[in-house]
Amino acid sequence: MMHTTVGWHIELEFMEDDQHTRAAALVRLPDGSEVRAHGRANRHRIDSNQPRVGEEIAGARALNELAMQLLTKAHEEIDAASGRTSHPIHV
Repeated sequence: MMHTTVGWHIELEFMEDDQHTRAAALVRLPDGSEVRAHGRANRHRIDSNQPRVGEEIAGARALNELAMQLLTKAHEEIDAASGRTSHPIHV
């Protein structure tokens, strides 16, 4: 049986106007470090105003950047602990 020993809470915050949505993502890791990322979405002038769609796109882009930063952090920690260059982790 598997036991959960840690949990991560990811915060997403959005800033919007009629044409643009910006997302900021933050995760606080158990070691006290924080990783932050940003995403953007732009509404084309002929598209209807659907704020939730802009949030989904900008949020997904911020989370994608957050994921890539976490992979980079993991590689750096593997390399530091092992003294060698780790193999890429593919997503």
